[in-house]
Amino acid sequence: RGMGSAVGQEPKVNERITGWAKEFAKVPVLVKLTPNVGDIVPHGLAAQRGGADGVSLINTIKSIIGVDIDRFVPEPRVAGLSTNGGYCGAAVRPIALHMTAALSRDPGFHLPISGIGGITNWRDALEFILLGSSSVQVCTEVMLRGYRIVEDMIEGLETYMSERGFERLDQLVGKAVPAYSEWGDLDLNYETVAKIDASACIGCQLCMVACHDGAHQCIHPNPDGSRVPTIDEDECVGCNLCQIVCPVPQCISMVQVPNGYTPATWNEHVEAGAQLRPKKGAH
Repeated sequence: RGMGSAVGQEPKVNERITGWAKEFAKVPVLVKLTPNVGDIVPHGLAAQRGGADGVSLINTIKSIIGVDIDRFVPEPRVAGLSTNGGYCGAAVRPIALHMTAALSRDPGFHLPISGIGGITNWRDALEFILLGSSSVQVCTEVMLRGYRIVEDMIEGLETYMSERGFERLDQLVGKAVPAYSEWGDLDLNYETVAKIDASACIGCQLCMVACHDGAHQCIHPNPDGSRVPTIDEDECVGCNLCQIVCPVPQCISMVQVPNGYTPATWNEHVEAGAQLRPKKGAH
């Protein structure tokens, strides 16, 4: 059936191999879960049924890093041929965080989680911990910067905990999990609009270009000719794109605006006819 990634995509095989490992292992067994699946939860539960002492996630993501456009072969080449490899590093962190949280919030899953995937500093490590990891692992960043980053992570976490009155790391494990919900349970009447800090704006116009070409055409040149664009709040849907492209930290913020509507989710709208605020924006 193949090696790690292949067998990790079949829960029954995962469970069986975990059982074999537990039968003979003299040390705790952690099952490293592959992200090359649609839903990570059945695979974590399979490891649990197999007797694992914990799971670690995620492993690398199947990928092709690029293509040699002169030789017409994917990179890297081995005697003129190539294949897929495992994508890792900072870019996979959002995927790893999602899968960590998905396991943490499942009521049937009870094993310790060791978080892996794109951890580069103490803040990254803390995010995994807040989403349910009781430990974290780092590979790529150590390859790039060496083991000295571990001391930096410890120092950063200790400072964070001291400033906020936490005495033990386990007080932080899973603290953000209750706030991770489903799309259908989010308040659709919650409304935000973008606000630009005129004192911080450098007039690069990146927000205006992004909004015009990729969002809702609600950011416009200032009529008075100043460098700071204006925002048409009647059209702004709070998509956050302008804030993402802005090169100046804290220059653009998303501010909640009262609209008089009672909080209501999509599920409440479908099941009980809860009133939703009118849609706005060009599309």
